[in-house]
Amino acid sequence: MGTSAPVSASTEGSVLSALRSPKLLRTEVLAGLVVALALIPEAISFSIIAGVDPRVGLFASFTMAVTIAFTGGRRAMISAATGAVALVIAPLVREHGLDYLIATVILAGVIQITLSLIGVAKLMRFVPRSVMVGFVNALAILIFSAQVPHLVGVPWLVYPMVAVALLIIVLLPKLTTMVPAPLVAIVLLTAVTAAFVLKVPDVGDEGELPSSLPTLLIPHVPFTLHTLGIIAPYALAMALVGLLESLMTAKLVDDITDSHSDKTREGWGQGVANIVTGFFGGMGGCAMIGQTMINVKASGARTRISTFLAGVFLLILVVGLGDVVALIPMAALVAVMIMVSVGTFDWHSISPKTLRRMPIAETTVMLVTVAVTVATHNLAYGVIIGVLTALVLFAHRVAHLTEVDKIGDADTDRDGNIDTRVYQVRGELFFASSNDLIYQFDYAGDPDTVIIDMSEAHIWDASTVATLDAITNKYAAKGKRVEIIGLNENSEERHGRLSGHLVAAH
Repeated sequence: MGTSAPVSASTEGSVLSALRSPKLLRTEVLAGLVVALALIPEAISFSIIAGVDPRVGLFASFTMAVTIAFTGGRRAMISAATGAVALVIAPLVREHGLDYLIATVILAGVIQITLSLIGVAKLMRFVPRSVMVGFVNALAILIFSAQVPHLVGVPWLVYPMVAVALLIIVLLPKLTTMVPAPLVAIVLLTAVTAAFVLKVPDVGDEGELPSSLPTLLIPHVPFTLHTLGIIAPYALAMALVGLLESLMTAKLVDDITDSHSDKTREGWGQGVANIVTGFFGGMGGCAMIGQTMINVKASGARTRISTFLAGVFLLILVVGLGDVVALIPMAALVAVMIMVSVGTFDWHSISPKTLRRMPIAETTVMLVTVAVTVATHNLAYGVIIGVLTALVLFAHRVAHLTEVDKIGDADTDRDGNIDTRVYQVRGELFFASSNDLIYQFDYAGDPDTVIIDMSEAHIWDASTVATLDAITNKYAAKGKRVEIIGLNENSEERHGRLSGHLVAAH
């Protein structure tokens, strides 16, 4: 709670500054309009990926943007219906329908609030960069693969239309960035389709567009444990994916704007936005990396005003111009999503130069994340397996950094016989590295007194303490005494608390 106050104060100051300055206000208003225009095709495309009517995605984008403008912890970040969420919920929609989707969105919001309040945002530090790269690459692959059905078994005119749209999206930004290139491609292809009455699949074929404002509704599903069993896995996956993508995007905006955001507030703010979205019949969503970059980097927005207006302008456009939106050819949207996937993919991560320099373990983690995500069509599974793979590989690598050396004889008896042996242990000792420690000592050949110097080692867990106890007991069974010296404060506390309580004495 202590971090919320500074963020709120900063937010209030930035909003008031924008309202008092015509120049800043104009920047925020225009940024909101540009984002709204760019959101329309993507929201419709993500709706189609999820298998719902376009209005479900459009309403979700409206409610997510407007709500997060008040509840979010990262100013100027855009939240709306996203491809990541669409991919998670698509199987649920196919098998159970819209009402179960709405119930899932609401439950996902509750899960996000709960996870955020117990500090899940702090766990982002444990997500390696290689997992994040795999996450982004898998998202790009899945978005692209979702376009393939719209390119198979369609009229031949679709292919040149997709090609023209791709050219516009690629080349127009080289001439001007005043208007989003995807929007220009959509408007141009829609105009040509309408003018020449081209018989190609359009948005109207995918479902009915909204003709009125969204209304409050309750999902018509049985409130039973069976229903919970159906929606809970999807809700958890949606909550995790939404939090992951939102917190990643917030960190990116922090770096671009050289400012700090409240990640915990952003997390529960996403949950509140999803609950509101669910009760208004939306498909849910999370932060959008692409639209946020348009808002922050291209348009220069810095306050919540732009986020709020993006949602408002979006609703005005789709409700007031719904008949026109229905005429948009699917070829244009397919082209937009192809470019979204191309822009999302981290091409640098698979360049030969990068692969040669990158440690094999890092590349393996990235590939595992991609493979699991693409195979399961579940981004959460990919991230979880990717993190686990990274942990295992890290543990394996660190385990081999532990050394045990004989450093000499500390003392001899009157006859010159060795009566003390000193071992030096170096490295980080935990379950993976300490298991082999027990085999590094000469129990039969060592003298009556053995000193184990731990001044260059650190004890991290009970497994290491158990191993040290086992070593002590092995020497004791042969009538020899072990003295452990050089423990740092943390290791000594852990060893003193656990030693003798983990391994039975022989």
